[in-house]
Amino acid sequence: MLVKSSIIGRGGVSKSLLFSKKATLRQAVSLNSRPTTTTRFQRLIFIFSRNKMTENTSRFVAAIDQGTSSTRVLLYDHSGRAVLSHQVPLPLITPKPGWVEQDPEYIMKTCMECLDQVGAKAKESGLAPEGLSKNNLMALGITNQRETSIMWDKKTGKPLHNSLVWLDTRTRIVVKKLVSQFGSADQFRAETGLPISTYFSASKIKWLMENVPQVREAIEAKSAAFGTVDSWVMWNLSGGASGGRHVTDVTNASRTMLMDLKTLNWSKSICDQLGIPMDILPEIRSSAEVYGHVASGPLAGVPIAGCLGDQQSALVGQRCFSPGSAKNTYGTGCFMLYNTGSDPVQSKHGLLTTVGYKLGKDAPVSYALEGSVAIAGAGIEWLKNNLGIINDPKEIDGLAGSVPSTGGLFFVPAFSGLFAPYWRPDARGIAIGMTSFTTKAHFARAMLESVAFQTTEILAAMEADSGVKISQLRVDGGLSKSNLLMQVQADLLGADVKRPADIETTARGAAYAAGLAVGFWGADGGKSPADNADIAAGATSTTGLKKTFEPSVSAHNREKRMQLWKKAVQRTLDWVSEDHDDSKHDHDEDDKEFTK
Repeated sequence: MLVKSSIIGRGGVSKSLLFSKKATLRQAVSLNSRPTTTTRFQRLIFIFSRNKMTENTSRFVAAIDQGTSSTRVLLYDHSGRAVLSHQVPLPLITPKPGWVEQDPEYIMKTCMECLDQVGAKAKESGLAPEGLSKNNLMALGITNQRETSIMWDKKTGKPLHNSLVWLDTRTRIVVKKLVSQFGSADQFRAETGLPISTYFSASKIKWLMENVPQVREAIEAKSAAFGTVDSWVMWNLSGGASGGRHVTDVTNASRTMLMDLKTLNWSKSICDQLGIPMDILPEIRSSAEVYGHVASGPLAGVPIAGCLGDQQSALVGQRCFSPGSAKNTYGTGCFMLYNTGSDPVQSKHGLLTTVGYKLGKDAPVSYALEGSVAIAGAGIEWLKNNLGIINDPKEIDGLAGSVPSTGGLFFVPAFSGLFAPYWRPDARGIAIGMTSFTTKAHFARAMLESVAFQTTEILAAMEADSGVKISQLRVDGGLSKSNLLMQVQADLLGADVKRPADIETTARGAAYAAGLAVGFWGADGGKSPADNADIAAGATSTTGLKKTFEPSVSAHNREKRMQLWKKAVQRTLDWVSEDHDDSKHDHDEDDKEFTK
């Protein structure tokens, strides 16, 4: 391999040198007579550094970011810079109140479309003149919406039902029966870090087994496979029914309520108690290793080498590798993770204990505390789609910022109950404090502020569990673009909110994991990501903080607003009975009864 390089010789004269990878010291220093030892060393380092850089500038790592509302693929160069991307929206299917589904085959179609389009853009732009292939795409990482559950037939490759999205609450009756059976929602918390809830995959698997005949038949025929979205995508990419790899990673497995946090294996005891056959479950692997290879198409042979659930991927993308560091992702929902280090910490304040990451087969595992908010960006979409208050989510900042406050209006978007720290499925949404003065601008601002209020409650719970006050919060996700929301967040937290220039840290985390697994970024196998020079350099050069939002209100103002928020939350509780099923609730009949 020959590389042409310009070297500054003695006296500032630029000279060209053609050299190979095996260029010798003699070749490097022969440009000038009698060079000093320092000069010889500097030139040698320059040559090999230049050579390494040239090798990597035409090589890339890609990440599939399969989210709730869209699928994206981002292409990263060796500096850690996202150079190309393509995004396709993904619709939700809501056949009944409380039911939220997606078409697994359409999910896969969007993944392939994004990969194809990024390949085409790479060719057209000249980044990869011959297109992307195993020759220049070193690895592919996957990050995904967590908990969303898919059952498919391994023989036919076809899904047995639409996916049950993490937001889906049809399993409330399943959850109620389990809590009654075991006497507590915390039956498996010590082992899994999670309460029995509609949120996690275990209740969704049980519902599918109990209500979908095709699922029961496939289980009996030993052809059924279960997976979260990462497993479904990886299985299809690596061959599908023709030898696809049925695997998941520790972060996604930790969200099923079926994995033992300490052993990082499926819990036979829990599976037996829930009646879930273990042979339908994928193999659990680390977050950074080669799981298989793309089976066909232009990317055939590319290693699939990184996998993290979306929120853990953002934790890695934000480089929260030190215990005590925290990040919050503002997306469809809102998710805050706090790195607790090598030991799982059981929360006493309504938080979840989860795996943060395990970046390599032999790498240590890092755990995290997590607080989840069901409705964040989804609330903005609700204002657009259901109320028509805005025509585009981008309008929210302008409308909300047109008024100095909410005018006393509080909006608690408990559309399907409340997540952390309350865990109250009986709650329902409420707007309270309206007067004749209230306008749609106040509604818009109240919805934005509801995200900040919920985040503040989660951070308070994290501080109570850890005993440490968090001095700053790193943020990312689409809704973090809102300057108004970020300022309100800083005001309510009483702490700095730091937003990076590149807020797409979810895809970046999966790219980091994939690159580490194949040695694209360093050769430490991901054992010490905090010390990885390549990742540190890439993060510094591409994710420098764009803006820091500092608190601008008094402690008294902050405390008063939080008290009113908590008062509003109390009004949402006990709105529906324990045996209430949204999918069967006939509101028209209620109206008729009320008018009698």
